Amino acid sequence: MVSQDGLLPKPSETAIFRALPEGGVLFSTSSEVYFGVNQVGARIWELLPPVTRTFEELCAALLTEYSDVGREVIEGDARRFLEQLLSNGLVLPHGPEAPPSDAPGA
Repeated sequence: MVSQDGLLPKPSETAIFRALPEGGVLFSTSSEVYFGVNQVGARIWELLPPVTRTFEELCAALLTEYSDVGREVIEGDARRFLEQLLSNGLVLPHGPEAPPSDAPGA
């Protein structure tokens, strides 16, 4: 979910997000999975790369917006949410960039 160096997964190109007053909905065009999210989940989605790059940056942003919630709760909830997004194919794990299509061996 979060890489060893703390980098966040990035949204999948097949994921569509629609903000709603009570949170939002995510849809995977590849697996046709709908995923409803509350306001905090919607905010986490909005903070994914390129807005923030690391899990620490994401949690720091959430802490400023939800100052009545402790760091441990935010970190635990954010990790679980990112794991759910990953298991549903809505985000892609951070990894080396794919070689360009004209690169040798591509």
